Amino acid sequence: MSDHKDTIADRLQANFDTLTRAERQLAHSILENYPVSGLGTITIVARKADVSTPTVARLVQKLGYKGFPDFQAALRRELEAKISDPIAKRDIWAQKAPKGHILNRFTDVVIGNIRQSLAQVETATFDDSCALLADMDRSLYVVGGRITRALADYFFLHMQVIRTGVTHIQSISNAWPHYLLDVKKGDVVVIFDVRRYENSTLKLAEMASERGAKIILFTDQWRSPVHKLADHCFSSRIIVPSAWDSSVTTMLLLETIIAAVQEITWPETRSRMEALEDMFDRTRFFRKFT
Repeated sequence: MSDHKDTIADRLQANFDTLTRAERQLAHSILENYPVSGLGTITIVARKADVSTPTVARLVQKLGYKGFPDFQAALRRELEAKISDPIAKRDIWAQKAPKGHILNRFTDVVIGNIRQSLAQVETATFDDSCALLADMDRSLYVVGGRITRALADYFFLHMQVIRTGVTHIQSISNAWPHYLLDVKKGDVVVIFDVRRYENSTLKLAEMASERGAKIILFTDQWRSPVHKLADHCFSSRIIVPSAWDSSVTTMLLLETIIAAVQEITWPETRSRMEALEDMFDRTRFFRKFT
């Protein structure tokens, strides 16, 4: 059984192989518009998934809940956490702050986030994503949001050195449609979207998907609505004792992906890095200690 701190989505994914066919069908239905998809009556949830109400009852018990009301209470708590603003998030942590220095408390939570997040990453998803990113016949587009644009910029900078054909889509909503003009079928769009999910990011994903682009999504444990359109999705736990969410796990995934793609493309990447270093030497941007 999953840890009590796991989200219901975590539990569904961790126990998926043990579910019956009907229970898997129900799990897919719940995850489709998670977490609000599980907030109706047991009859409504069953009808949406085209399963029986006893199937719903069995599934919630398999996930460790006493019954459907207990299951829904957990969903409501997740929904409250999902939409809470930074001040509310800080107040929750302040009330429950354990003893000990913030360095230790914060680090312990981050390490837990990393462990739980990486346990959910399928190696096939990771490998397939890296193969797409390394395919230089596909143009690559990277876009972030209000907070995640820093992650997008970091990822773009490294991928720009590694390979050709990389574009950083500016997250200003009245600018990004221009970038979509050049998106072709099979191109790759990397999207960063964590709570509070941005409407313009979802619209961009919808339009990129309509053009036949492959979408790789980096999101949180509740998963952005973009996940319905994504070919590959990386969900990271982001809660820490702070008013701000943590990007540490996402950054770990990014740096690992950068390292993997670099190895796949190394002959071309090495030539690009050598040319870049020559340019830096000629411009004298950096001091050399020789």
